[in-house]
Amino acid sequence: MTTVPSLNYERLIRALRRGGWVVIRQRGSHIRLQRELAGETLKLIVPAHRPIKRSTLAHILKQARLTPAELERLL
Repeated sequence: MTTVPSLNYERLIRALRRGGWVVIRQRGSHIRLQRELAGETLKLIVPAHRPIKRSTLAHILKQARLTPAELERLL
């Protein structure tokens, strides 16, 4: 199993956008992204931190339904 990498928020946002996520808005240090799937809308909030904590990134990936390996391919 691949471990969760340590990333800056800019790299994470770029990778998620390559994966079909759209930046909806930013309020303070929180960036909201959204993705439409068949019959449902997924939403994420990414903190604008350098770097994002690995535990926080793991929760974001779980909400985005991505594995660390899939994230690596998007980077």
